[in-house]
Amino acid sequence: MLHAVQANQQVSRAAGFQKGVLLWDRRWCFWTMTGWDSQESMRAFMTSGAHRKAMPRLMEWCDEASVAHWVQDEAALPEWTEADRRMRESGRASKVRQPSARHAGLQYDAPRTTATGSIPKA
Repeated sequence: MLHAVQANQQVSRAAGFQKGVLLWDRRWCFWTMTGWDSQESMRAFMTSGAHRKAMPRLMEWCDEASVAHWVQDEAALPEWTEADRRMRESGRASKVRQPSARHAGLQYDAPRTTATGSIPKA
């Protein structure tokens, strides 16, 4: 949780960050969706600071993890159901040491979209 808080603080101050939302799902599952002014800004965030420090630990902490990137004309972030669809359609499974049987096929439970909140821009 500490790493999530630190990465959240980092993203809100990151150059190029436009908007973001978090979803606290059941069984310690966390979803993050962010919008950026460019892929370069997003990659600079991903490869630095608290985010960079936390990501290698993902392999130990998770039995399911995935990521998807897409470019869209609209500035608004999609609804969680649309993000889930895009994740399953064009996402990829992240490396984890003890993957669940559903991990490789992105066959995780659909997100429960009731516990969501925005990431404020600093």
